[in-house]
Amino acid sequence: MSTISPLRDFVADFTRLYDRGLSPAAIQANGANLLRRLVRHDDWLPEPFTRPNPARYSQYLLHCDPLERFSVVSFVWGAGQETPLHDHRVWGLIGMLRGRESETQFARDPDGTFHAIETTFLEPGQVASLTPGVNDYHLVANALPDRTSISIHVYGDNIGGVSRATYDVATGTEKTFISGYSSDEVPNLWDRSRRAEAA
Repeated sequence: MSTISPLRDFVADFTRLYDRGLSPAAIQANGANLLRRLVRHDDWLPEPFTRPNPARYSQYLLHCDPLERFSVVSFVWGAGQETPLHDHRVWGLIGMLRGRESETQFARDPDGTFHAIETTFLEPGQVASLTPGVNDYHLVANALPDRTSISIHVYGDNIGGVSRATYDVATGTEKTFISGYSSDEVPNLWDRSRRAEAA
């Protein structure tokens, strides 16, 4: 039987990084270790936050820090789905939970257009980092043509409320957006009634 306790523990441990007064870079580095531990096992994500949408990838909010210092999201990719080229404007972590994901990094040329640098693949249990000004322009896709893939993302803000942009690779044209989330619900991390009943 699956249990949400690994996600609850992850949220508590991530919050403690802020309580220690760490810099954003240190929070991201330490947080990567916490995320790696979380995605090591695929037995805790509630089923409603694993459902693909046939029209586009889904971004389900799992937790947002009450002070909006960080957010945790499950990205659910239907077969062949991908993002446009986009940025984040806050630091991010991507942990692969299920399936396989490709990430193509881009660099911006002096004329405002973009060119691809490299494509890498993320396998279950692996974690990648994004940092504004370092590697913040990318295109992400489900690398599996016939199956759903799921990754867990952590951002240094409430990512569903951050003004960001997509870009046309050939022209560099920027289109701003605020992503929001794919559902109005979040998982209940704090219901301990089952633990009480078991006792």
